[in-house]
Amino acid sequence: MKKQRMEKELERRFEFGKNWGKYLNVLDETRILEAETSLKEMLEVSDLNNSRFLDIGSGSGLFSLTARRLGAIVHSFDCDPLSVACTAELKRRYFQNDPQWTIEQGDVLNVDYLKSLGQFDVVYSWGVLHHTGAMWEALGNVAPLASKGGKLFISIYNDQGAPSLRWAKIKKFYNHSSRPVRLVTLLGVGGYWEIRSAFIRLMRCKNPLPFKDWAARKKDRGMSVWHDLVDWVGGYPFEVAKPEEIFDFCWGQGFQLLKLKTCGGGIGCNQYVFFRNK
Repeated sequence: MKKQRMEKELERRFEFGKNWGKYLNVLDETRILEAETSLKEMLEVSDLNNSRFLDIGSGSGLFSLTARRLGAIVHSFDCDPLSVACTAELKRRYFQNDPQWTIEQGDVLNVDYLKSLGQFDVVYSWGVLHHTGAMWEALGNVAPLASKGGKLFISIYNDQGAPSLRWAKIKKFYNHSSRPVRLVTLLGVGGYWEIRSAFIRLMRCKNPLPFKDWAARKKDRGMSVWHDLVDWVGGYPFEVAKPEEIFDFCWGQGFQLLKLKTCGGGIGCNQYVFFRNK
């Protein structure tokens, strides 16, 4: 019965690929360069020449594209066929017929598929594992894909305790709702965040006008504020973890933490770069 309930919930999972397809309409060189900068900063590299790069849950394909532009040999996969199509579209635009960038549909919970891929110098999975419905299993499956001396770059939603439980309910409600209700939910969440941000700016004696900093936020990892809002509200299944839980788990898998970038204990993802030393 438990398995049947989980399968029913997964049928209601958010259609990430549909959202990413719309994001590709606003993707430009500025966003791509911002994505490149963020990847280089987190991995602490100037390029990825001849490195094997695995993009798990490639989504829009932006960071597969970024890694390829930095010289990596890239393999991208996603369980969502629409996300696979988005990644393939970016390859068509920028690296058509390039044999050093392969794209497949695959599942991070399919161990046999993962074993067929071999190992990589960089294993990248940003904001993906916590949407599988089996986050710890997925993380355990990912760990062996990094070669000795390789890096594991992941981001996982921060565990806020009670607020995280409330967000899980909101996300579940969103995915079980009609399209008009989803739109109202998005506008409600977005409006709340804007009012909250305006109040904080006012308290700091800054311009409190709504939407003032949307242009700046647009540049974060090359993302789009609107598409990130849709992704956040709709992103379900939804799991979270405290930084120390991720650290302890990965340490047990033979990894050493190289870099940690938290979301300051609030909403969002904590980013981790691990080095495989065993």
